[in-house]
Amino acid sequence: MRYLALILLLASCGLAQTASPPANGPSPAIPPDQANAHKARAILDQAIQALGGPAYLNIQDISQEGRTYSFYHGKPNSLGVLFWRFYKYPDHDRIELTKDRDVAYVYVGDKGYEITYKGTHPQEPKDVATHVRRQHYALDVVLRTWINDPKTALFYEGETVSDEKPAEKVTILNAKNEGLTLFIDKDTHLPLHKEYSWRDPTDKERNVEEEGYDGYREVQGIMTPFRTTVYYNGDMAGQRFLTSVKYNQGLADSMFEALPVKGKK
Repeated sequence: MRYLALILLLASCGLAQTASPPANGPSPAIPPDQANAHKARAILDQAIQALGGPAYLNIQDISQEGRTYSFYHGKPNSLGVLFWRFYKYPDHDRIELTKDRDVAYVYVGDKGYEITYKGTHPQEPKDVATHVRRQHYALDVVLRTWINDPKTALFYEGETVSDEKPAEKVTILNAKNEGLTLFIDKDTHLPLHKEYSWRDPTDKERNVEEEGYDGYREVQGIMTPFRTTVYYNGDMAGQRFLTSVKYNQGLADSMFEALPVKGKK
């Protein structure tokens, strides 16, 4: 599909208490692994507060406008396409492309459809699987779902540099042994970068996908990255630039029905 690479880039938001010390004795030592997990959680909590705290955690839907670019082996292979994206947490997505908005992709759960003047057609299973995987590892899903599962393990991996900024590195490992690493700005506490790997079920090769976040602006009390860069196995795969973002507009479920496009809204 002509726009498939661009679409897949758009797909692409409490500490345990220790025992009280004895009345007249020293505080018990915290095991190193527990102290490490506490530090990781503290950094993630700071990131959530920097993103907007309750406002960020209570995002129900997002409406975006912007332009997206795709790359092949790190080199641009498009002049950029206008897009409109409507996302309803956690798994409803509608993306409209071109200035006439006459091409749309709709995802609900594990279903995906392409809508053009020729009609509505299911997407190829591999393309839907890519969207579902990227949504599963989406930043908002990780920060709102993964880290609140008691079976999730958190690891603080020290200070580093990410996108030429001092950062702290935290790895999150869920109950399914799926891992994702976040790089958090040491000064602003905002996410700078994320990366995760997955094994292709066909060739069994392991692939690494990354996203970098920049150009943060406050929108409705939520710090929003207006530039996102996507990497695939070390090569730049795409960039998207936002021109407008709105939160919690009360998007109707009917927006995510796989109906034919009726022209520009």
